[in-house]
Amino acid sequence: MNDLLHNLIEALREELKQYGEMLAILELQQDTVVKRHAADLLQNVASVNAQADVIAAVRREREQHQRNVARQLGLSDDASFSVITPCLPADYRPLVDALVSENNELLARVHHRTRQNHLLLSHAVELMQQLINAIFPGDGPKTYDHTGRLPANHLPQRSLYESVG
Repeated sequence: MNDLLHNLIEALREELKQYGEMLAILELQQDTVVKRHAADLLQNVASVNAQADVIAAVRREREQHQRNVARQLGLSDDASFSVITPCLPADYRPLVDALVSENNELLARVHHRTRQNHLLLSHAVELMQQLINAIFPGDGPKTYDHTGRLPANHLPQRSLYESVG
């Protein structure tokens, strides 16, 4: 049982670490957008996607350790921490509770920052669309489609030189 608990605790710590990494990347993304470093934004988006993959792998590993502990305790495979923790030896309960709580808090912060960045990026795209529409006025309506996005206007099939001249 001790090995299973140690594996679960290490998996929770690793998950916490990876959520912290994601939060740092998302904060850098927000800073990149605010400072208008467009060239760095593509690299940052790649980092966000790579970190999301790491988090998914770490979460799967933690879930496997969680299932192993639940089985060892005679619980169902899908037992939550609220069911598992009271069944743990008393000296492990505070640590597991703290790690689960910290993971949940950090995950909530990651979700909040993700929503903030989404709004910030959406606003930036909308401003760029307005700029493009001001330079190349189109006749398309400005209504949202079924996905909640403004449809992209197609640019005229002529060069900028022809447009200006």
